[in-house]
Amino acid sequence: MPQHDFDLFVIGGGSAGVRLARIAAGHGAKVAVAEERFWGGTCVNVGCVPKKIMVNAAEYGMWAEDAAAFGWNIENHGHDWARLAAARDAEVARLSGIYGRMLAGAGCTVFDARATFLDPHTLDVGGERVTALRIVVATGGWATRLDIPGAELGLISDDLFTLKALPKRVAVIGSGYIGLEFACLLRGLGAEVEVIFRSDLPLRGFDRDIRASVMEAMSAQGITMTSGTAPVRLSKMEDCTLLTLSTDFTREVDAVFFCTGRDPNTRGLGLEKAGVSVAENGAIPVDAEHATNVPHIFAVGDVTDRLNLTPMATAVGHALADTLFGKNPRKASYENVPTAVFTSPPIATVGLTEAEAAARGPTDIYVTHFTPMRHTISKREGRKTLMKLVVDQVSQRVLGAHMLGEDSAEIMQGIGIAVVMGATKADFDRTIGIHPTAAEEFVTLRTRTRVAGVEETPAHGYAAE
Repeated sequence: MPQHDFDLFVIGGGSAGVRLARIAAGHGAKVAVAEERFWGGTCVNVGCVPKKIMVNAAEYGMWAEDAAAFGWNIENHGHDWARLAAARDAEVARLSGIYGRMLAGAGCTVFDARATFLDPHTLDVGGERVTALRIVVATGGWATRLDIPGAELGLISDDLFTLKALPKRVAVIGSGYIGLEFACLLRGLGAEVEVIFRSDLPLRGFDRDIRASVMEAMSAQGITMTSGTAPVRLSKMEDCTLLTLSTDFTREVDAVFFCTGRDPNTRGLGLEKAGVSVAENGAIPVDAEHATNVPHIFAVGDVTDRLNLTPMATAVGHALADTLFGKNPRKASYENVPTAVFTSPPIATVGLTEAEAAARGPTDIYVTHFTPMRHTISKREGRKTLMKLVVDQVSQRVLGAHMLGEDSAEIMQGIGIAVVMGATKADFDRTIGIHPTAAEEFVTLRTRTRVAGVEETPAHGYAAE
């Protein structure tokens, strides 16, 4: 076997790459990692972490407004964008630094440089020629703009975290989770916001009850939800951007955010020199072991465009390290992965949607809508909670759980354990609720709302997305 500089070389210092490298080094492998932009990847620097901090900031504004209903006399003197940005950026810098230090502490060789393939075992790393027995591509993804005239005048998601001030009038293009999160946090911080999207409901791929309810909730907080519409042109005006829509209407706005998707970050990596196949959108196809068509080259995380979630990437990276170097072959399951959308109120979900379950056979659906206790006092509009269980009618196994409402992400983490373990509706029913909480509703849903997946589905049910 030829000698190489490293047992493992990881291209990309995000969630997947860092976990993979650390665990592999812990198993005794000689490991190197290259990162050309920032340690911690999208999540830490221009994604989950700074976004959640800004979501928290918007929530404080609403809580301050609601406090009067509970007897507090609070004066709101407006939001200080610069102060929030400074606190956010300091936390991002702290976390990014931790990633680099963790790798060094694990014994990894760290390159602050771009790595590109020269051949299947050789990389150019910042001008240095390096060889490795195994190579893993973990370069994540990048936000895209629509291919329309004037698109360069619009912003992508990364740009939110470099704005010097809150734009007063914002158009968000796209209704995926990033678009809806941005719309809610910008509205919560004081902007006028319109979400423009082509479908009839936002959040394609989510359960239809959730999709309908989040649209109502966002409208109730003053966000304009414009469906069945697409942007066709952006033009620079003297003091604003002019957005022209497919309906021939225009909008004068201070900022346009393209939240229309992300592409795998594989351009310029030289994958063709290594013989690695790449899909049309740039994604790297992999097998069940996350190997590419070149057996010693692997790909993990968003660059595979499978399930683009930070915890999923981390889990896959850990499993691959155990498999390659830990004498513990295993896989991270892509099924029943809990996830959340930090809208206002937030969404959390695990398992199958009603439509997905109904396609497999008869399905019992349990749904409840209610106003949480906090807002029976505050009277705030658009804060109703929706909870839903999707249950296989034959086995009575809970196939999916969905929630729109405050603390949904915190609640769904525990529900996710039950769904992954294969809990039945009877298991939920015999669990004692914690009172008074919203979470207890998941274990007190006794009356079936409807049946899906049969020929005679009630008109108010959603048997298909």
